[in-house]
Amino acid sequence: MSHIDKAAISKKFQRHENDSGSSEVQVAIMSKRIDHLTDHLKAHKKDHSSRYGLIKMVNTRRKLLDYLKKSDAERYNSLIKELNIRR
Repeated sequence: MSHIDKAAISKKFQRHENDSGSSEVQVAIMSKRIDHLTDHLKAHKKDHSSRYGLIKMVNTRRKLLDYLKKSDAERYNSLIKELNIRR
């Protein structure tokens, strides 16, 4: 299992030096986990419990993105572009 470097992702997307929980950071970390889990499920097609976890993560990320879009559309658009989601 590959390790997700949360510190590096957090440093890239944080809004200020001590930011560890803003919507951008949470969405970026969750997107990395979703990508990793998607690759896992391609290899292990019958792993239904992981698939359920993936669905929960995608829904949580969608809710965070909806909040970000409602509160600050400019940050939302830049995050979507940088993470290459919502194709």
